[in-house]
Order: sequence, then C-alpha cells, then structure tokens
Amino acid sequence: MLRGGKVGLRARHEEDIPVLRAELYDDVVNSSRAESAPWRPVTPGSKDPRLVVDAKDQRRVLFSVVELTGGTLIGTAALWGIDTHNRYAHIGLGLLPSCRGKGYGTDVVATLCHYGFVVRGLQRLQIETLADNTAMLRSAERNGFIREGVLRSSAWVMGVLDEILLGLLAQDWKPNSKA
Repeated sequence: MLRGGKVGLRARHEEDIPVLRAELYDDVVNSSRAESAPWRPVTPGSKDPRLVVDAKDQRRVLFSVVELTGGTLIGTAALWGIDTHNRYAHIGLGLLPSCRGKGYGTDVVATLCHYGFVVRGLQRLQIETLADNTAMLRSAERNGFIREGVLRSSAWVMGVLDEILLGLLAQDWKPNSKA
C-alpha cells in the first residue's frame, strides 16, 4: 500500500466495488462529472471497467483509497493514459460524498505524484478537471500543479462546461508540498 499523510492507496478489493458503484457511479450527476462518456446504468455483477482492475491493461492503474486510521474505504484513484515512452500519465480520483471537504483529495494527489514520479519514473503528470471543480483545482495547486490552459466547452455534464488543464513536471515536484 502507498501511504500518504491521511490516506492509503491500495489494490482494489472485490468488496470495494459495490460501495464505489453505489456511492460514485449510480449517481447520475456525479458519474457524469467524473467520466468523459454519458452515464448509463450498469447491471449489478457485471464487469464495470471503471471499477474492475484489468491486470493486462498497462496504461491504467486503479487504486482504492482508504483512511490510514481504520482502513475505511473513502474513494478511488487512478493513473490513466500512462505513456511509458513519453513518460507521462493523467491523474484521476473520486471521493465518496461523505468524505469530501476533509483534505483527503490533496493527500490523494500527493500520493499519486509519489507513485508517478518515484515508483514509475514518469516525467509529467496531468489533470483535466471541470472548471467549477474548485476542490480538485485546490488539491492540484497545493501539490504544485500549474494551470496550463482552458479547454473551452469541452465537457458535457447535462450542459456545456469548460475544463482546466493542469500539469506538473518531476523536476518541479516538491514531495513535501502536501497541504
């Protein structure tokens, strides 16, 4: 398990899937905000690619996020779009509604940075988030990510929204920048 200040990133357990599905993906608005595809219902017991780890997929690493004190499941995190030739990846995370606003997001981003830069030897990490996602923007910027651009009208969440593109290079990362 990767350990941050407040959270751990561990392998996805089978018992995590129903909780994550019910609290993150069955919510139409929340799921629409987190995915680049339209929401659709997923049959219970089916292999939902957003939640089930495919060991053969080398371009995506899925984690379950747990509180370090007690090990309670609080969300999901991922490095995705991993490009080992150009040495970059994208960061994504989703916290259960009851766990938002407690500083976990900043710690998850910091822990994913450690994984990406130290464990995987990547050179760049990137985040794309909705322009109104102030929690993610704050978590990213507290970890040293720089706003690099606005993708105007690039997201559809029951209406058009802008996305913000943020990036962080390994040479600019400060491991102690956790807030």
